[in-house]
Amino acid sequence: MPNFHAIPTLIPASFYTTALVIMGLLTSACSPVNILNAVISDKAYRLTSGVAYGDSPRKTLDIYIPANPVSENPELNGKTENTRTVTNKTLPVVVFFYGGSWDSGNRGSYKFIGEAMTSQGFIAVIPDYRVYPEVLFPGFMEDPAKAAKWVKLHAAEFGGDPERVFLAGHSAGAHIAAMLTLDPEFLAKQNSKPQDFAGMIGLAGPYDFLPLKSNRLKTIFGPEDQRSKSQPINFVTGNNPPMLLMVGTKDGTVWPRNTYNLAAKIKAAGGPVEVAEFAGYGHVDMAAKLAKPLRDKCMLDTIAAFIKQH
Repeated sequence: MPNFHAIPTLIPASFYTTALVIMGLLTSACSPVNILNAVISDKAYRLTSGVAYGDSPRKTLDIYIPANPVSENPELNGKTENTRTVTNKTLPVVVFFYGGSWDSGNRGSYKFIGEAMTSQGFIAVIPDYRVYPEVLFPGFMEDPAKAAKWVKLHAAEFGGDPERVFLAGHSAGAHIAAMLTLDPEFLAKQNSKPQDFAGMIGLAGPYDFLPLKSNRLKTIFGPEDQRSKSQPINFVTGNNPPMLLMVGTKDGTVWPRNTYNLAAKIKAAGGPVEVAEFAGYGHVDMAAKLAKPLRDKCMLDTIAAFIKQH
């Protein structure tokens, strides 16, 4: 994604309508992500940025904590005299891996995800991780596994519940989250296992995407006789944590069959999985529609309900 500067926000965010934001995405030279982030208020969360979970600049993460945590007792919400009661409970944590075709992306571009999760009373953690050409598969799985384990170990320090840590992602990030959830190899190297996590949420994920056509992807995923090891669908045993797979029916980048095929195999194996379809949504929609200017309340509610259930 090009590294353009964001447009100055000259109009208060409250005046932005979905139509105006979409017009900006279509006509501006700026990054669409920067436009989405520019109209999001930072008053709803507290951000701790650049926390190291490893020994290189790409092994850092951002932590978004709700400024006003939501009590599980609706009668207490918004009552300042009950602040101690509202905030003394640990919160679910969502570790979100961004997409970028396994060769790009940065945590700073996903402020809108942090705001979306904190708006529901969840803590969001967004890690950077090494990508191609610095690493190839399976090398690029090392950092996400390490970040996930770091969050489990440190969640309580920033108000999170170590027993309610969820792995999530969009596109390539959903692939990473699914691999961590279904193939125990990567977490095992961190002395952890998929069952240590409360669940997985995938947005527009590639889970069953062979054969490869792109020469770049052929390089990233290595020799043809080894590529089956990169497919989440090949590691289904039915012993996975609960999974929520969200798909846009008009996704022309990652075909919806990736979601349907994986869900069918998990169900056949007796594993817990839910599919949430969003009619007419494309690949980018499945992330952008979580951003406040474009927000699909149903999409965010689906994620929140899954987290609260588990």
